[in-house]
Amino acid sequence: SCASYLYSSVLVVCFSLGLKFLTVGQPKSARCDDVESLRKRKCDEKNIENPRGNIDINTNKPVTIRNSNTGKLKPEQITQIQPQKVTLTLRSGEAQTFDLKFRRAEDYPIDLYYLMDLSFSMKDDLENVKNLGTDLMREMQAITSDFRIGFGSFVEKTVMPYISTTPARLINPCTGNQNCTSPFSYKNVLKLTNKGDEFNRLVSQQQISGNLDSPEGGFDAIMQVAVCEEQIGWRNVTRLLVFSTDAGFHFAGDGKLGGIVLPNDGKCHLENNMYTMSHYYDYPSIAHLVQKLSDHNIQTIFAVTEEFQPVYKELKNLIPKSAVGTLSSNSSNVIKLIIDAYNSLSSEVILENGRLPEGVSITYKSICKNGVEGTGENGRKCSNISLGDEVTFKISVEAQKCPSHDKPEVITIKPLGFTEEVEVVLKFICDCECAAFGEKNSKDCTNGHGTLECGACKCNEGRIGGQCECSKDEVRTEDLDANCRKDNGTDICSNNGDCVCGTCECKKRENPAEVYSGQYCECDNFNCDRSNNKLCGGHGQCVCRKCVCDANYTGSACDCSMDSSTCLAKNGQICNGRGICDCGICKCTNPKFQGPTCEICPTCPGVCTEHKDCVQCRAFKEGEKKDTCEQDCSYFDLIKVNDRDKLPQPTDQSFPLTHCKERDANDCWFYYTYAIRNGTKEVYVVESLECPAGPDIIPIVAGVVAGIVLIGLALLLIWKLLMIIHDRREFAKFEKEKMNAKWDASENPIYKSAVTTVINPKYEGK
Repeated sequence: SCASYLYSSVLVVCFSLGLKFLTVGQPKSARCDDVESLRKRKCDEKNIENPRGNIDINTNKPVTIRNSNTGKLKPEQITQIQPQKVTLTLRSGEAQTFDLKFRRAEDYPIDLYYLMDLSFSMKDDLENVKNLGTDLMREMQAITSDFRIGFGSFVEKTVMPYISTTPARLINPCTGNQNCTSPFSYKNVLKLTNKGDEFNRLVSQQQISGNLDSPEGGFDAIMQVAVCEEQIGWRNVTRLLVFSTDAGFHFAGDGKLGGIVLPNDGKCHLENNMYTMSHYYDYPSIAHLVQKLSDHNIQTIFAVTEEFQPVYKELKNLIPKSAVGTLSSNSSNVIKLIIDAYNSLSSEVILENGRLPEGVSITYKSICKNGVEGTGENGRKCSNISLGDEVTFKISVEAQKCPSHDKPEVITIKPLGFTEEVEVVLKFICDCECAAFGEKNSKDCTNGHGTLECGACKCNEGRIGGQCECSKDEVRTEDLDANCRKDNGTDICSNNGDCVCGTCECKKRENPAEVYSGQYCECDNFNCDRSNNKLCGGHGQCVCRKCVCDANYTGSACDCSMDSSTCLAKNGQICNGRGICDCGICKCTNPKFQGPTCEICPTCPGVCTEHKDCVQCRAFKEGEKKDTCEQDCSYFDLIKVNDRDKLPQPTDQSFPLTHCKERDANDCWFYYTYAIRNGTKEVYVVESLECPAGPDIIPIVAGVVAGIVLIGLALLLIWKLLMIIHDRREFAKFEKEKMNAKWDASENPIYKSAVTTVINPKYEGK
């Protein structure tokens, strides 16, 4: 069969007769190769079969473009996606790509179903929703002239512990003097209609109910709204579901609290517009809801209070084509919320595809508004699409293998939230066309013992061999195997093939480019020597485990180049005259030289140092070699120039040139260049030495004297400053002691007054 050859998108089949095309030992599978290889092996062009995939556009109705002359259209007359049906013929490994256009139609019909939580906490919200029908109809006229609205309500499962099951509470679940209706799970109050006043009338008749726990049974209601298309009245238009609540939600598994363990079956159970199986089936899971909403093309708007925004935003991330709006405490902003959410949802298109067959993959590339491109997951969607905008998606489908059956596969691709879809029919190329024209009982298959199919014999039952020349019943395996052993060895077909009818058929390797060949499968084209991790160095062919090199290459791995251009030095010499060119690489004869062209000598003195003494003795009659100058330094031509500007410059030369600057014993500099031109060594030297000028004594002496004087003055100033500081400190100390001195006021003990008082003895005081 040719089927196995078609698993690669690059391999083709040569269906020339195998006896004429295949070499000794090659299996039938060797007919399969890339086109160029088959041509080199002399396969006639007309015998090469190379089936390719293709794309057929079966239905290609253009997208609807509205203008002033276009009247009102029915939903089925509006097209937003193009094409509608495509047939892809796939060959394994070869992707087929087609363009899908999406245009957001103007005045596209809308069905909106308002699903409201009627638990007691939503009492004030119900009052504001009673006039929603006519008000919303009026606002939606700016978006579409074909708008329908419906209404449904939900509370909770009618079992404990979600509600109280006492008889009184089943009649009126509210406390106090509140008049509430009996609890229920979900009720379809109004089928979708274009009569806004009918919406107002029926909603006005609704009453609040009640339950015990905070989370509500909204998921049960969403499931019924999605799957009960006939009862709700959904059309094949834009479907919006507004879910209004001020509480959380129960989901799969929570039903166990009420003894409900059966998973939700995802089917419609409405009788007289009431959900009758809430006590029997558990709440649906989020994944189950996502599947049903997607299957029925419903876009969800969660209108919830500020408190539960984080919960429903996380839920939005799990439900494609959904939005979350903040509901005021009494639902007064519900109309603005719905319009804003609708605009957000309708401005984004996201493609999804149905289940893919095994081995088939699909990739998307989006070309959105203003030419913005997206790939990967972003290739599935475009945002900020306005009415009348057209975007394109490039969709590539690729098969890696053929299916187990011959029937075509069908997948669908559609934008989320839209009813239109593209039907993609997949057909697979799993056999060669030539297989249908096989010649039964062909004389080329040994007297008609097989069918000549695609250039090879497909043997009848009981026959074997490349041309069906052997019968299984007439030959012994031992006799046949002897013909498949090389040099009477023990290995059959060198362990690289099978002995079929006394002839070796070599094994096929995973890599089609690697083949065994030879009478005993002793040869192959992949076990030759390698260089730089390439077979035969990339410069030859591997023939029976030996490299056959291309021109200008030799060696066991064709790694030796005979081209000597890589060994040419800048001076035009091979390896600078210091080595030989071997396999395009210089091998230096003198071990002290190295480099690509033997130009580097790490241990050699520099050119300038090497020739310094000879240049000095010949140009200035000085230096260490002035006595042996004629014998040692006659190997170059000396040319003297007046100044340094006259020396040859590197940019003027087509040969290596070195500029040198050296100093003699008298500290004088001399300049020269050294070059080899046409095998002649040339030295250009500046004839005058550049010696440093002698010192000027007077400025030196004056400078020394001035320095000494300045240093002396600086020392005197420092000494004077220190003395002033010292005197001021001593004076301050004296003043302080003077202020603190205390004087004793007593009389001097050795003091004697100069006045002597003598009392008259005769004086009697009279």
